[in-house]
Amino acid sequence: LPTMRPLGRLEPAATLFLCCDVQEAFRSATYRFPALIATAQRMLATSKLLDIPTVVTEQYPKGLKPTVTELDISGCAKFEKTMFTMATPEVCEWLRGHGPRKSAVIFGLESHVCVQQTTLDLLAEGYDVHVLVDGVSSQVPTDRSVAFRRMQSAGAFLTTSESVLMELIRGKDHPQFKAVSALLRTRPEEPLDF
Repeated sequence: LPTMRPLGRLEPAATLFLCCDVQEAFRSATYRFPALIATAQRMLATSKLLDIPTVVTEQYPKGLKPTVTELDISGCAKFEKTMFTMATPEVCEWLRGHGPRKSAVIFGLESHVCVQQTTLDLLAEGYDVHVLVDGVSSQVPTDRSVAFRRMQSAGAFLTTSESVLMELIRGKDHPQFKAVSALLRTRPEEPLDF
């Protein structure tokens, strides 16, 4: 029998969200930062609606400042780090505490450094990793594009926030359909491209 490729299907009870280093110091230098913020807001709101555990990291916040104030990270686990990957010992312990959840949806900064290293580390640990093309950016668009190729060739799923949200609720009969649909009505003026 042929081996079936993993499909990367998402279920709320098996999913975790990872918000990587969306910090104030990156605002002016990041490609289409407002679009990244819009997607992060959408995902954080969804995490509350669907009870999806979410971890937020901040890369050396003393120097790079905290998570931007536009993001409501209340109810999220938050960790400071100096490693580029989000897969620090503390975050890995948090991930293990959510045992059966093996689908990770990642958004944040920067595509080719922290997001990429986190994605590779999680793939190595057996997670299905879903990278939000509309929720990940870098200072230089070329770094972003090459990072997507690298992550996808390693086994990550490239997707969008709308695709993830619709897959998590599956249809209009989901009790949170209206609330999730409302999150999709707002779109940034200049979305992140692919």
